[in-house]
Amino acid sequence: MYRYLKPLLFSFQPETAHRITVSQLSALRKIPGLTKLMSKSWSYESPVLKTEKMGLSFKNPVGLAAGFDKNGSYVDSMRLLGFGFIEVGTITPLAQPGNDKPRLFRLPEDEALINRMGFNNDGVDRLVDNLKILKKQDLVIGGNIGKNKVTPNESAVEDYLICFRKLFDYVDYFVVNVSSPNTPGLRSLQEKEPLTKLLGRLQEVNRRFPRPKPILLKIAPDLNQPQLDDILTVVSDQSMAGIIATNTSLDRSGLHTSPSKLDQIGAGGLSGAPILNRSAEVIRYIRENTPSHFVIIGVGGIMSAEDALRIMDNGADLIQIYTGLIYQGPTLVRQINKAIMLRRQQSL
Repeated sequence: MYRYLKPLLFSFQPETAHRITVSQLSALRKIPGLTKLMSKSWSYESPVLKTEKMGLSFKNPVGLAAGFDKNGSYVDSMRLLGFGFIEVGTITPLAQPGNDKPRLFRLPEDEALINRMGFNNDGVDRLVDNLKILKKQDLVIGGNIGKNKVTPNESAVEDYLICFRKLFDYVDYFVVNVSSPNTPGLRSLQEKEPLTKLLGRLQEVNRRFPRPKPILLKIAPDLNQPQLDDILTVVSDQSMAGIIATNTSLDRSGLHTSPSKLDQIGAGGLSGAPILNRSAEVIRYIRENTPSHFVIIGVGGIMSAEDALRIMDNGADLIQIYTGLIYQGPTLVRQINKAIMLRRQQSL
């Protein structure tokens, strides 16, 4: 069905299409009896898919990446697609509008997106309100946290701590986002000294709770090897649960989209098929240089079940999708879970 709806959705501006899609899904969910039908159509259930990581039980290893549902408004709707976990955010202490529109662009020739959203969200208090009324059931929820645009990097730690404390009772794990290219100066927080300070303070607060939560770091695909080595040292020293690899890229080499169109679009982070190879490389390097209990969530360029298996073969324990969902439709989750199930059955 999605192949018939896709041309219509792609006739709208990307943000408008996103709003229409989630609104319609939410409306359909309220029709009696339709929820079970939609879940049955899109989900793929098997005990073989159950995955235990970070002290959490995932009904399957396929998650929705941060950015799709920043404010936690559509968790109940998106769970119908069969995700094992959903990551909300990136959230900041205060509501902020993000960058000026247009700020989200499709590159159909490359099955990619360019975005410069800029952490647009309704603020952490609104997210908490939405999560309070959520019936979690067997769904794992992650909270992706960031800093407000107006907050200088020297004060960034406090923004992350505000989000961490307020969300603590409502999410199962946290993700520290210092890798978005769309907040000025944010990526400099990936450097060794500021990153050590940030993660150290978060873990210090985390350990004060009776049951600390897993904290992961989301990194950019554009890091060179020395930078990646520094990050691996810091996350090891700070006893982080894992890494999410990778965020969007600033590299636009090898794209089929015309240079003139790319120039017209301007700045932003690239996601989708073109970053799969780099994400896979980064994941393999992390896996080769971290202990087996260190969790890697692979994201970036997963557009098919084959892509998902490749990312997992390279060392990812769990995966996330976003751009693939836009280009391939809701059945992508089912296709990936089925492929993972068949792979796991073969190894039994």
